[in-house]
Amino acid sequence: MKTIAEAAAALGAGHTTAAALTEAALARIADPAGEGSRAFMTVHADTARASAAAMDALRAAGRAPSPFAGIPISIKDLYDEAGVTTRSGSVVLKGAPRAKATAPSVQRLIRAGFVILGRTNMVEFAFSGLGVNPHYGTPKSPWDRATGRLPGGSSSGAGVAVADGMGFAGLGTDTGGSCRIPAALCGVVGWKPTARRVTIEGILPLSPSLDSAGPLARSVADCAIVDGFMAGEENPAPPKPVPLKGLRLGVPRGTFLTDGMDATVGAVFGRTLTRLSAAGAHVIEFDLPELAEIPVVNAGGGFAASESWAWHHRLIAEKGDAYDPRVVSRIRRGAQMTAADYIELVEARARINAAAAARTASFDAMVCPTVPLVPPRIADVAEDADYARINLLLLRNTSVGNFLDRCSISIPCHAEGEAPVGLMLTGEHMGDARLFQVAAAVEAALAA
Repeated sequence: MKTIAEAAAALGAGHTTAAALTEAALARIADPAGEGSRAFMTVHADTARASAAAMDALRAAGRAPSPFAGIPISIKDLYDEAGVTTRSGSVVLKGAPRAKATAPSVQRLIRAGFVILGRTNMVEFAFSGLGVNPHYGTPKSPWDRATGRLPGGSSSGAGVAVADGMGFAGLGTDTGGSCRIPAALCGVVGWKPTARRVTIEGILPLSPSLDSAGPLARSVADCAIVDGFMAGEENPAPPKPVPLKGLRLGVPRGTFLTDGMDATVGAVFGRTLTRLSAAGAHVIEFDLPELAEIPVVNAGGGFAASESWAWHHRLIAEKGDAYDPRVVSRIRRGAQMTAADYIELVEARARINAAAAARTASFDAMVCPTVPLVPPRIADVAEDADYARINLLLLRNTSVGNFLDRCSISIPCHAEGEAPVGLMLTGEHMGDARLFQVAAAVEAALAA
């Protein structure tokens, strides 16, 4: 079974059970030949089985809390679960107090009957787009696994788990691309909502000004269903695709989104735009000069450095040597920012966002490659300089949606057997429902 919708239909028709779905997912996680030991930080095997059995009993009694009761999913290791220590992919929080309550976004899914398989691996404190974790191992992208390719981050375990059938969806977070980058490098769908739609209460923060909580899954519809529950909707349903004919898809001119793009991504992106045009969409190049302003105003470290330093500085003073050096060095940049720097950044963001909103208002979505590279080799980031260079490349396109405070989605656009390439569609602030409809139409056109 590939998608949440298909699994829900099979459960409703009595063709499968929550127990069977859960056992299949747990078997994939436990497979010594697979990536489960690196994709997951913790596996809740016993509680997952108990939850699945409870959902089967409720369904048999006609009391299933939703059509999706019994579908197994995973959550990233920075969502709080009552009674569990939230480690955020780090060793410095080992032994920290256990969470007193479950994050509301997770609790909403539990109330709907989803089965939590466990907690997925991630970049330490979510501060990188590569997916590397020196403490707990780096799960490999499904593509070219023998060579060992980066999964993307920071929601690395979620991307690999979804791609490998270790659950039907994985909850991630996205501060600069952390749902969409692993989706692109693992060949699945990754969704970043408009930040304020889904509460970040109970999620260990990286940058509250940018943090968004969203799912990775195997289809646009699956992401929409999970996102709907996370946002507090009562009965989320798959989006109805809008007609592709006549849609206006804006492609920003210039080199900001394409500089450093490898030949494979360029060829697949060009082919994808041609297919969408042939299906009736209007693919329109346009100028968005605000893109060049964003790295300028972020040059001092931006929101991520300043706000993460505010959260981490006491912990770094006590246990800084135990952090991943490549993570702590980025957090420490925030120590150099003054209050005036931060206020100027807030003001610059408001100005840039207003200007960009006016330029993109006539489009149904802004379109570009999710990332400019196919999955790099894990060995390619062994040196600090290469780590920094490739990390900036992977984060460059996706981070635009976070700064502009938009909804955004990555959809696979490569052909079977090719290296994974993501197509990113970015909508308007609070235009989430519309972007899901556009993304569903694009997904259907590419599948055809």
